[in-house]
Amino acid sequence: MTRARRRRIIRTRRTMTGVALVGAISFLAGMTDATGLLLTGDFVSFMTGNTTRAALALSEGNLHHAAVLISAILVFVLGNAAGIVVAHVSQRRIFVVLGCVGLVLALASMLTMQNLLPARFYSIVFAMGMVNAAVEHIEGLPIGLTYVTGALSRFGRGIGRWIIGDRHVEWTIQIVPWGGMVLGAIAGAVLTQLVGAHALWLVSLFAMVLSLAAMLIPRPLQRRFNQKITSTRSGIVRAK
Repeated sequence: MTRARRRRIIRTRRTMTGVALVGAISFLAGMTDATGLLLTGDFVSFMTGNTTRAALALSEGNLHHAAVLISAILVFVLGNAAGIVVAHVSQRRIFVVLGCVGLVLALASMLTMQNLLPARFYSIVFAMGMVNAAVEHIEGLPIGLTYVTGALSRFGRGIGRWIIGDRHVEWTIQIVPWGGMVLGAIAGAVLTQLVGAHALWLVSLFAMVLSLAAMLIPRPLQRRFNQKITSTRSGIVRAK
């Protein structure tokens, strides 16, 4: 076997592992999103929608709902930041990030008293932000796990480039998070309809199982799915 062929095989295996991982995590995100929306009435990962709804609430004078949605946007941002910090300090980045997501969702599952429902909502939003740090790219292609608008935009632009003569097809990978999100949302909606708020426990359990499965991925390969941030005297360097 030639060196070039060996490299192609290794690259293909890396890509397939990344695709499977993105599909599974997007499925988790879809489950959480649908369950959170049905339980709270507001989006837990669709911050574009929450931004629009917050603006509409402000225009209608509904300051309370606007404050809730704006707070959710801030919590989502903080969740993303926390996920990056956790990934940066962890050797098993995907395992630890998904484990933390599972723990936060488990905590949200226990917040069932009426006065704790806002905290449950924000906990789910925080978990949705954090999960984005699990996988940031596959072979240099950016991947979004909880928001599919960007993925669909990149997919559409890829179709346009293919039409005008660019025969690269790496953009087709962008359909994976969308597909995972759709299937996960269906599963989350069905679970919520069947068991109500207890569905969050099942989503949390799935996150834990997924984190354990991520332990099977070799550590060097896990590092390729994220940007490792290192400090130098001259500043900050991003290393894949």
